[in-house]
Amino acid sequence: MKRILFILAFLTFSTGFAQKTIYESKHFDELSTDHKILAIVPFLTTLHLQHSNNLSDQQMNQLKATEGYAVQEALESYFSQKGNKKNFRIEFQDIKNTNAILSKNGINLSNIDIYTTEELCKILDVDALISGNMTLRKLISKGVESPSFFDVLSGESDYGRIAVKLSDGKTGKLLWKFEKTMNRKSGKNTRDIIESIMKKASRKFPYEK
Repeated sequence: MKRILFILAFLTFSTGFAQKTIYESKHFDELSTDHKILAIVPFLTTLHLQHSNNLSDQQMNQLKATEGYAVQEALESYFSQKGNKKNFRIEFQDIKNTNAILSKNGINLSNIDIYTTEELCKILDVDALISGNMTLRKLISKGVESPSFFDVLSGESDYGRIAVKLSDGKTGKLLWKFEKTMNRKSGKNTRDIIESIMKKASRKFPYEK
């Protein structure tokens, strides 16, 4: 039993260092000087689900879209709640408007990755773009159960990984990026997880006045 507890403690300790990564461009200030409006687009999602072989391509694409739009909505909710407290010097385009403009231009999650940041920002008439991707082992939008002891021991307690990116609309350059492993400590649904990881990243989110 002591050996099992030691292995569990070692796994928890050793994975802690790889759980999050924050990047900020050294050119952020000069590239973001004129930024006023940001858009948040739906996130691209890769799913590695148990029994996924039983799902059709259409069903898988629908699940990916549900997760991607859920993160977009959760980020908007987070920034709208925290924006006044953080005193951000920028505003966020309403995601309903963002998605409507994308749809009118024939852009959706099946083809958004073929557009450059510059193209998307021009279409959306914004100065910068928040985008990202996820790799999920569980559907976090529906809520996930706490992992068992053996899930933690085997390293299967993580839900997946998320990357949140901020890019300049004129140059397309990456300005800021936050990557985080999602696990039982992050929360049990999309809103909880986004709030949890953004709290850790918010002091590094570089738009405070």
